[in-house]
Amino acid sequence: MTKHITAAELVGIVGNPIIWRKSKFSGSGNNCVEFADLTQTHLKKIAIRDSKDPDGPVLLVSPEASAAFVAFAATFPV
Repeated sequence: MTKHITAAELVGIVGNPIIWRKSKFSGSGNNCVEFADLTQTHLKKIAIRDSKDPDGPVLLVSPEASAAFVAFAATFPV
């Protein structure tokens, strides 16, 4: 199951600063998605957000769903 929340709500839920990462292939632009590993928190999820809208909605997915997405994306040329 997935759930959309805002970045501000997520910080309040996790209670710690969130470290967002993006692919090294994305360059210096903000035209990509960012991931935060929250599997060590009580949420046990991966958070995904649009780098152009860091205060916007965040998608929480299972680690398995995140791995499937990354594997699928890796099938396309960079």
